[in-house]
Amino acid sequence: MSLNPDLKAINCTACGAGLDVLGGGRVTIHICAYCGSALDTLDNYRALQKFDLLQRPETSFKIGTTGQIFDVDFTVIGLLLHQEVWHDRIWRWVDHQVFSPTHGYAWITLEEGHLTFSRRYRKPAGWMSPEQVNRAETRPQLRVAGEIYKYYDTSTSEVIFAEGEFTWTPRQGKRTTTVTALSETAMLSFSTTAREREIYHTTYLERDSLGGGFVAAYDAVAPSGGHPLQGRKANPHGRFLMKAGLGAMLICLVLSGFMTLQGGARAVEPQVHSVLELPVSVPFDVSEPGRLTRIDLEGNGRNSWSYLAVELEDPEGELLFESGRTVEYYNGRDQDGSWSEGSNRASLAFFPPAPGTYTLTLDLEETGLWAPHQNAAASDQHRTTQIGLRIRTGVSSGFWLLILALGFGGVAGYPALRRMLHNRARWQGSDWTEEDDD
Repeated sequence: MSLNPDLKAINCTACGAGLDVLGGGRVTIHICAYCGSALDTLDNYRALQKFDLLQRPETSFKIGTTGQIFDVDFTVIGLLLHQEVWHDRIWRWVDHQVFSPTHGYAWITLEEGHLTFSRRYRKPAGWMSPEQVNRAETRPQLRVAGEIYKYYDTSTSEVIFAEGEFTWTPRQGKRTTTVTALSETAMLSFSTTAREREIYHTTYLERDSLGGGFVAAYDAVAPSGGHPLQGRKANPHGRFLMKAGLGAMLICLVLSGFMTLQGGARAVEPQVHSVLELPVSVPFDVSEPGRLTRIDLEGNGRNSWSYLAVELEDPEGELLFESGRTVEYYNGRDQDGSWSEGSNRASLAFFPPAPGTYTLTLDLEETGLWAPHQNAAASDQHRTTQIGLRIRTGVSSGFWLLILALGFGGVAGYPALRRMLHNRARWQGSDWTEEDDD
């Protein structure tokens, strides 16, 4: 390796091609872009091995490209193409070795159009190995520098192409096993080869974090799908929506409760009729037209149902409407315990068009028992079945205010829902499943 800072180019000792020297004093290997020979800079650029140039990856971050990453000048000095094979699936990504005279060496990784920035992590941290992951009963995690990193996935990849300058010796087919752990803002990669292990700290690269020639290179890539490190685009009005939605929802709930408590006035005294008395006609007076009038029905049947026909005549004796309601209730006990379903209550409401005396006619059209083969029991129950009747006028309903409150609740919860969906998408590619926690 030449330590001469004025050395800017060399000739490949294998093919004689001119090569730029870009990578500073720690470069140990220079791989020729013309013949694929790996040259040992520590031994007068002696050729060590050859890489297959047909595997050269497509990337807009060419060797020699210069730019800024987080306002620090870097130059691309080397390219690595990695490949991971799992059953019949293949993943490939490109690592770009970059060099800064002031900040040393780092990596730009291009995978499915997404860019990340990685550096060796030198601060105190634990270690996460595949063996630890396989033994874990719950998702492994580490606390590093105040952040929680949770296990994401494990991969084993190999280098299938290399070009340029590196501070280590890439070998074709060299396998690296990497365990990754994800926090809210970054990723730690615990990489192990046959001879060494390293920890890398990785963050996502957005366009506004780049400068110089890296901007044009960024614009030439097209991201596909999402990336676990990709940040959620914050809604500038998210906090306002949450506060305004919660406030409006609270107001609607209060008003809905207030209106629901306004039960109106009795149009008639509560009545109870045996089904043997039906049909019955019940007149009642309405003094405030246009306000809601509600008719409530309540039966006392058990394991039975009754369909009640309802007709209403206006003060002129004309049929205003006809309808029907079912009251039914079933209960019992099985191996899972007691159960019940249905309701012995039913209601209907209308807006009277004019003041005066209205006439309600209630009749039993059909009825039945859950166990019809019990004829004696059915006959006894039919004779004792009763229908309660209540009519109230001037009733206030808070139903639509309750619906509006739910709508405002949805507005308030939208920012939180976006965060939840984004977080779920970030972890979608993890190879840890919920069953692993059981």
